[in-house]
Amino acid sequence: MFESAKAFSGFSVDDIAAAKAFYAGTLGLKVTEEHGMLTLHIEGGSQILVYPKENHTPATFTILNFPVGDVDKAVDDLAARGVSTLRYDDFPQDDKGVMRGNGPAIAWFADPAGNVLSVLEQS
Repeated sequence: MFESAKAFSGFSVDDIAAAKAFYAGTLGLKVTEEHGMLTLHIEGGSQILVYPKENHTPATFTILNFPVGDVDKAVDDLAARGVSTLRYDDFPQDDKGVMRGNGPAIAWFADPAGNVLSVLEQS
């Protein structure tokens, strides 16, 4: 029934202007805006809908993962853009906030609405 549907994901934010500034300006993604919502255009043709929600509550899980060749470089680039990694008591993380040795190296950070994103090292 859905095997030929071009599915896409979406998530809410509490401030579309702040989200647009973050995703387009800080992260450098192609972002379009229509009907008060954003579309993130991800490499490979994927699109992600970002919609406003007045009573937005950030997800308690990672909503978007960015595969990178070098997680340390990605974390350094994020830091240079004013984005800090998130720290979790449940996961062993190094000084940069990178968790290693438990699968691929990964670091988490948040968008202005508090949604959790990650950079995930892949070869």
